[in-house]
Amino acid sequence: MTELSTPAPAAPPRSQWLDVWDQFKSHRGALLGGILFTTILLGVLVGPFVYWNDAKFVPTGRDFLRLRDMRPIYTILWDSGAKVDWAFPLGTDNLGRDTLARLMFGGRVSIAVGMAAMLLALVFGTFVGVTAGYFKRLDGVLMRITDLFLALPLLPMILVAAVLFREALAQAIGPEGGVFVLIVTLIGVTSWMPTARIVRGDVLAIKEREFVLAARSVGTTSSKMVLRHILPNVLSPIMVSATLGIATAIIAESSLSFLGFGFPPDFPTWGRLLNDSVDRMILYPERVIFPGLMISLTVLSVNYLGDGLRDALDPRIRGR
Repeated sequence: MTELSTPAPAAPPRSQWLDVWDQFKSHRGALLGGILFTTILLGVLVGPFVYWNDAKFVPTGRDFLRLRDMRPIYTILWDSGAKVDWAFPLGTDNLGRDTLARLMFGGRVSIAVGMAAMLLALVFGTFVGVTAGYFKRLDGVLMRITDLFLALPLLPMILVAAVLFREALAQAIGPEGGVFVLIVTLIGVTSWMPTARIVRGDVLAIKEREFVLAARSVGTTSSKMVLRHILPNVLSPIMVSATLGIATAIIAESSLSFLGFGFPPDFPTWGRLLNDSVDRMILYPERVIFPGLMISLTVLSVNYLGDGLRDALDPRIRGR
């Protein structure tokens, strides 16, 4: 008799996250955006520990006259008589403060505001979207409130709220802390609407799926249904909204700081650097170019990152 050959063990199933990664890395723009955004994050977080110049240091006396209005070191390539100092690679401002140090410190503040405001908008928008999509009796009311917020002129409303509450929060928390809480709250409560509409649409489709109907037939409560079955299946649009929300919040904070309604003058952000430099941009154009370039690169990298995540997390697009 011939011995029966034992079947070869089946290969373990491929992880879904590997498929997501394969789709994401095939999107060159998303991969470059992720690398660029990670580089900017490392620069603003680790850079100040490597480059030790104090962003808030204002020289006085003879040091003020010597250090003010330094040009970037690359200026000597076409102007041998330019006032440069190798200790300040990107030059100094009209008060003698180091531009590179202020860019790194300002980037840390701008990105922190963007991420905190994004988290607030994400939590609020997800709550409204899931509630409106799952509970039919609340759908009309919540969506009309969402439409109302979408119809409001958000920037003038943010400016008015900043004027009304800035002093009170500054006295209660401090100048920097009060403005941080105020700006994060204002941006967060005025940018949750797109997330709510996207999440609602996905919840309306998911709650009619077979696994949801099966869970409902065995008596699963609404809270468990949302937490265990609905919410995990809408993580894809939530993650995409999170990445795009960072870009929106950074632009909003930069706009407020540029208009003079943001942080104090001695507390640099990228928008504040633009505001401080606009009066002297003809003589020193690099003071406008550097913060504007950092804002543009950050927003562009986050947008590409969001596009790649959307393609990778959507099973209908994955593999194309």
